[in-house]
Amino acid sequence: MTASPQTRVRARVGEELRLVWRFVVTQLQSLVFAILLFAAMAFTDVVVLPIARYDALLIAGLAITVGLWWSGYETAREVGVIAAFHLLGLGLEIFKVAQGSWTYPDAGVTMIAGVPLYSGFMYAAVGSYLCQAWRRFDLRITGYRSVPMAILAVAAYLNFFTHHWIWDLRWATAAAFLAAMWGTSVHYSIGDRRLRMPLAIAFVLIGFFLWGAENMGTFLGAWQYPDQADLWQAVHMGKLGSWALLVTLSFVIIATLKQYEGTFYGHPGDGPTVRQRDDPGGADS
Repeated sequence: MTASPQTRVRARVGEELRLVWRFVVTQLQSLVFAILLFAAMAFTDVVVLPIARYDALLIAGLAITVGLWWSGYETAREVGVIAAFHLLGLGLEIFKVAQGSWTYPDAGVTMIAGVPLYSGFMYAAVGSYLCQAWRRFDLRITGYRSVPMAILAVAAYLNFFTHHWIWDLRWATAAAFLAAMWGTSVHYSIGDRRLRMPLAIAFVLIGFFLWGAENMGTFLGAWQYPDQADLWQAVHMGKLGSWALLVTLSFVIIATLKQYEGTFYGHPGDGPTVRQRDDPGGADS
């Protein structure tokens, strides 16, 4: 018996809703490091501790890293990536705080030039997310131009420093990125569905969620911009572009690792090679 149009529509809607649900769940699984770090920020914001808040957050960041590695949630290589992101982020933080771009209002012993050592974990959380998402969504990239992307990623990172003395080239760099990523796509799996998205859109989406996370972090007092000193207000939307550019450096680092592992390049129409544990007949993810 042929199903009615209404039945087919309901079945289609139900299938798409299940797809969205699995996408959200996989995203949350990829964000475990960031979620735990923000939970620590919220906890230290409302609970009186026997040690300074920023020192407690450093301990929390180290405990999260070790715990995820010990449990097998993060591999040793991924922990190495997290450490690299921590150092890159810490260097940027020290410079930006010295320039007065933002401040850390709370106390801590484990600080360098007014920057708490825990701050690098906010960048490490981005690295953790990219590693986790790559594995859980079975990401593959097509049409990737590795040399121009690497050069532009370094240029974008350096511009965060140099724009204090010379022209701010972020928009020119962003335009060059769009040209370099023209035709570049990221392929990903949700269950048995293989989907595709332009890489440039992926960067913008990640930048948007990082901007949202930055609003949450400043609201919790983990750091603050000059215009938030007297009364908290939302971070300017212009920061979204800055985060999208910073993500490019994160992506290029991860891309280099995945090229080394042989899990980077794909081709349009490739089938999923990673399935969720509850997929009938699927392999373990």
